[in-house]
Amino acid sequence: MTKFYPQRVANEITVVLRSVGVADFPIDVRAVAMEISKQKYPDDPITVVKGSNLPGFEGALSPAPPGKIGWGIIYNNGVTSLGRVNFTLGHEFGHYLLHRKAYPNGFHCSTEDMATWESEYAQRENEANVFAATLLMPLDDFRLQIDERLRPDFDELGACANRYGVSLMAATLRWLQYTSRRSMLVVSKEGFILWARSSRAALRSGLYFKTRNRPPIAIPEKSLAANTGSATTSRVSCQFDAEVWLDQPCTEHALLSDQYDFTLSLLHFPDGEFNAGVFEESFGEDTADRIRSRKPGQSWLG
Repeated sequence: MTKFYPQRVANEITVVLRSVGVADFPIDVRAVAMEISKQKYPDDPITVVKGSNLPGFEGALSPAPPGKIGWGIIYNNGVTSLGRVNFTLGHEFGHYLLHRKAYPNGFHCSTEDMATWESEYAQRENEANVFAATLLMPLDDFRLQIDERLRPDFDELGACANRYGVSLMAATLRWLQYTSRRSMLVVSKEGFILWARSSRAALRSGLYFKTRNRPPIAIPEKSLAANTGSATTSRVSCQFDAEVWLDQPCTEHALLSDQYDFTLSLLHFPDGEFNAGVFEESFGEDTADRIRSRKPGQSWLG
């Protein structure tokens, strides 16, 4: 069976959209999915994209009822974040292009499915996530918004989230994929780290948190994340010495999400040297390849 690589498939669609002059952001995933599927697979297209009551699920890719052809993309209409819905549509479109032949019964994707990347099943969820991120946030355009050498705050990343029609969390994770800076996103709740994602440069110098299959890690007492209750605004920033985060001086940008009841901390560390031993030990840990969701209903979609 032919292997479809998510980045390549998404990039091919981007080329098509740009060639016909309809590549404006945010990408209209609903229209793109229906048109591309009709053109490429006229005997097996996506015929329905709609919201429905899907308690416990982000979205679904469902085959048409017996006697009819095609597929439907369904998203949870109880989700109020438009960015989260848009990413879900991209995710299910990815399943359609990458996986429907092997899984004719379709998919029902929960928040945990979309946040936990392990086993063969979760590898497919990862591939659908990569497809959605590549389609919605092309790296060549993202780099034009924020240069890889910059250290953005949540206002700048929020502008990108608005541009691409995704959540702030998804935009931040996409930026971490290409930045040359030693930076990290930490998601915390009730005094403990839920999960963290490091840039490649941060990983190479040993800056990461191991959270998978380990006891909960308390956030540093002096960090902004630990003191958001006393903040007068939902977005705050502070420079810290080496006593707070990972024995390194850093700048922390913190944002308290009232909607999802967790705190985002974007950490920027000074430029450092490559540590091959630490990189080999840490690469492949959950901070590099997986995102854990500690509680149903929360995901990296934000």
